[in-house]
Amino acid sequence: MSDLAARLHGLVEALYPLPRSITGDGVRRTLDLLGADLPIERTEVRSGTTVLDWQVPDEWVLREAWIEGPDGRRGVDVADHNLHVVGYSRPVDATLDRAALDAHLHSLPDRPDLIPYRTSYWADAWGFCLPHRQRAALPDGDYRVRIDAELVPGSLTLGEVHVPGASEDVVLVSTHTCHPSLANDNCSGMAVAAELARRLLAADDLRLSYRIVFCPATIGAITWLAVRPEVVARVRHGVVLAGLGDPGPLTWKRSQRGNAAVDRAAAMVLPRHDAGARLLDFSPYGYDERQYCSPGFDLPVGRLSRQVHGTYPEYHTSADTPAFVDADRLAAAADAAWDLLMAIDADRTFRNLAPHGEPQLGRRGLYDTLGARPHPGDLQMAMLWVLNQSDGTRSLLDIAERSGLAPAHLADVAGILADHGLLEETRSMEETR
Repeated sequence: MSDLAARLHGLVEALYPLPRSITGDGVRRTLDLLGADLPIERTEVRSGTTVLDWQVPDEWVLREAWIEGPDGRRGVDVADHNLHVVGYSRPVDATLDRAALDAHLHSLPDRPDLIPYRTSYWADAWGFCLPHRQRAALPDGDYRVRIDAELVPGSLTLGEVHVPGASEDVVLVSTHTCHPSLANDNCSGMAVAAELARRLLAADDLRLSYRIVFCPATIGAITWLAVRPEVVARVRHGVVLAGLGDPGPLTWKRSQRGNAAVDRAAAMVLPRHDAGARLLDFSPYGYDERQYCSPGFDLPVGRLSRQVHGTYPEYHTSADTPAFVDADRLAAAADAAWDLLMAIDADRTFRNLAPHGEPQLGRRGLYDTLGARPHPGDLQMAMLWVLNQSDGTRSLLDIAERSGLAPAHLADVAGILADHGLLEETRSMEETR
């Protein structure tokens, strides 16, 4: 296991037990942990604040939740597992018979040994989750149920890392922070986002600026869109990170636009990291890409994951533990995400300053002096592609698509050619779209 793999998996293990929801101290403790070595800026948005078509909810404070059976023993207790209580359950302290209790129980008959993850954010309801095998074995009799919780005016917590570049144009990296005791969904996304933030902060000469956003799913992304209009207006590319440590192949879900620069870059970068990488068309169901891609914003934001949510048996169950997350695959996802960001950051448009015929590269020390070889080397071939295609309208991403060469390789070559006075940068890629 590499140092990167060990570090990322260790972060997943540390994040896993925290009792997160869409509001509350679980999210704040999560940002405390992530912010131990990152400059995470927090924004608290008060309960009742109107955010687009929604309102920030009251804060859910949970102290205990359990079911006591006829024998006086607590067979279901949130102290044993965060998933045992339905998220945002209202308080209850009552004695119910077996049939009345069953109406408030949730289990998975097809996966009888797993606890499901269920929430009730926007309804006045309560409930417990347990393995179906345990539910089916509950005897008749009276059960005492207690959920010591309250909904109180508080706030929703957003976390952001801002990494400025030469341009104010923004690349958005977003991941959700609300799921309790689910390692792949989405401690893996938080771990990879934190790794990208560390690398970006250490990078030199970034062309674009970056916002790494840690927010609760749905309402968090909606809140961020509502309270950051000045940043939203500058978003040129975006990536949602989720489910990156499972056994599946790297998967890119395209933005609503379908052919945004980030979609095209992903189509070139991901297969270089995973021969089985998949490209999926956009749909309005999924993670927070659906908020960023909503028609009123239509941001060019896609999603990087592995297996698609809801298609693997561990999804939203107690089987989604740190043991389910493969450390090496998590590290591979981080490296692929980094290369995707760097392909976007390097994408520029150049004009060939010696466009009439091929410029003499040899006298500039840029060409192999031994002639008559059957094929030029990779460096020389990249130079020829960049010189031939750089007419002031084609970006490096365009050239990469046509040549099949790696965007990062072309960016390095373009820099060499520019240093030798053969290219000049014209317009940014965004301005040519």
